[in-house]
Amino acid sequence: MLAAAGKANIKECIHMSRKDTALKYFEEQKSMLDLRVKTGIEMYRKGDARIVLKSAGGSLPENITVEVEQKTHEFKFGANVFMLDEFENDEKNAIYREKFAKLFNLATLPFYWSDLEPEEGKPRYAKDSPKIYRRPAPDLCVEYCKEKGIEPKCHCLNYDGWLPNWLNNATVAEHKAKLEKRFREVAERYAKDIPSFEVTNETIQNCRSKFFYEDDFLDWSYRMADRYFPNNRLIINDYNIWFPESYNNRHAYYMQIERLLRNGITHLDSIGMQFHSFFPLESEPNMAGQRYNPEKLYKLMDLYAKLGLAEQITEMTIPAYGDDAENEEVQAELIRGVYSVFFSHPAMEAVIYWNLVDGYAAFAPQGDMKAGENKYYGGLMHFDMTEKPAYKLLWNLIHKEWHTSETVKADANGTVKFRGFYGDYSLKLHVGDKTIPVDYRLSKTAQNNIEIVI
Repeated sequence: MLAAAGKANIKECIHMSRKDTALKYFEEQKSMLDLRVKTGIEMYRKGDARIVLKSAGGSLPENITVEVEQKTHEFKFGANVFMLDEFENDEKNAIYREKFAKLFNLATLPFYWSDLEPEEGKPRYAKDSPKIYRRPAPDLCVEYCKEKGIEPKCHCLNYDGWLPNWLNNATVAEHKAKLEKRFREVAERYAKDIPSFEVTNETIQNCRSKFFYEDDFLDWSYRMADRYFPNNRLIINDYNIWFPESYNNRHAYYMQIERLLRNGITHLDSIGMQFHSFFPLESEPNMAGQRYNPEKLYKLMDLYAKLGLAEQITEMTIPAYGDDAENEEVQAELIRGVYSVFFSHPAMEAVIYWNLVDGYAAFAPQGDMKAGENKYYGGLMHFDMTEKPAYKLLWNLIHKEWHTSETVKADANGTVKFRGFYGDYSLKLHVGDKTIPVDYRLSKTAQNNIEIVI
């Protein structure tokens, strides 16, 4: 009897679909998840708007209505923009420019020192700089972001894993001097156009320089960033934290941040958390318990929130592992789950997907789907630039489900009230036979009460 039961269980496991294993914890925790997501979004992503209308010539007319249309989120939804004008033909470049802006309001720009300044003293800032694959020039990226109303973000000022070869034999003092020069040059050129800068990245184990092993590596980096970027948001970033050993205040990343704060580093705004699911498909049944487990995701975010800083998912990849219908459906549903969890947490301020298009990821030739990070099929679009289910689902979440659009009637005193997602709005005031357009911002950090004279 027991042997038969064992064989039945093995048979059941063999016939479980990927959907059953990857989404297991979202299904098991559905009641809790529905409540926490719904409550969290209502409390932390939405606010009450109050608009008082006044008449310049006396009494207000009756039956004033206001069309409320959200234009963009205050919360940041983004991706890296490393493939801007990097494709093999103009048609793909144009599609990328359109599809990126259609979905996102934030773009991560490549500031890898090894590729931005491969030859000392000749940085590739200008848009007509010599091309390096997946490293479009910052000027080109900033120009695109301005054109599309997207916020640019720097990745990264001091990333020891991507140092130029001409720095290989530098002493600690020489490294610091050249790094300060880099900070100063980047600030002079971009501090006014790029609001947020990742200062350090992957300091738990990535290293090349002698400076990396010095006790003041982190402190020096953030004090130098504060000197040259006093009015910008500063972010620390790392990876490999979504595992059981990370869910306590003794994890290396947590202690790094805690020590920075104790050492008087007051200009640190956000904790970056990478979320790449770079593991083989056969590991997914086990890894789902860590990576796709809502209870544990909330637990880690709650832990880091105790440090009093905002949080960002700075780099996300959710693999499809193939281009068949089932795998693409699972990828889309996983994206729905993790985005809902992150969007509903009070400390989170941004979720940044990594690669928009399949076949152009790191450490692989273009289109080689068996090499590097391409093998995970982690993009939101196919190699031919058509939208995957994940793209369509994410667009629907951001621009439909998490979107405010309604018509509101002013009361007898000329007061208009609505509750909506934080962000920028286009209002149309219908007053008699007139339509008056008004731009309005509903913000998490404001009172959101305005007066309009009509």
